Amino acid sequence: MVGEGVLHECLQHPDVESILVINRKPCGVTHPKLKEIIHIDFFDLLPIESRLAGYNACFFCAGVSSVGLKEPEYTRITYELTINFAQTLSKLNPDMTFCYISGAGTDSSEKRRIMWARVKGKTENDLMKLQFKNVYAFRPAFMKPTKGQKNAPVFFKYILWLYTILHPLFPQYFGTLRDVGLAMINCTEFSFEKKVLEAKDIAELAKNTSL
Repeated sequence: MVGEGVLHECLQHPDVESILVINRKPCGVTHPKLKEIIHIDFFDLLPIESRLAGYNACFFCAGVSSVGLKEPEYTRITYELTINFAQTLSKLNPDMTFCYISGAGTDSSEKRRIMWARVKGKTENDLMKLQFKNVYAFRPAFMKPTKGQKNAPVFFKYILWLYTILHPLFPQYFGTLRDVGLAMINCTEFSFEKKVLEAKDIAELAKNTSL
């Protein structure tokens, strides 16, 4: 869902010249800006490595829910896969801006009892150590899908009315995928002083075009 929303904003944005999507299955989108690589094993990027050079940003939107997963399995998917991907890109594109979709409630100390929060925190922390121009950890909470999205969970259509009511009251917990996509583009173009972005930071960054 997040990747589809971010892709939509990139396709619409006049400052985005070209986009490479790396997926396990086709995204179903065609556009003059868009190229796509279908690659099953994100732990082994060697077969496609030569095609990953020359980009100035990575918007890493892959992720999985921790529900039903034990810590080793969740760590492999969330931490090891992400770091492996990022290490490859930092080697090829050291001037790249890397934007990582984390989550509200992530534990930067890596010490709390909530398993997914610790793993996400370690992922954020170790990404910041890599040789990139900038690394940003995005921590959105509830994200309102962009109109026309195909990959939003079915149950969203039954709860979206809550967004209209609750967003003005609790902006720290509610945002839009449009804001996420625009914020990623803007921090790539202009940089942003904060490296860990909560929902309110994302909304602010989405509106700024001359930081």
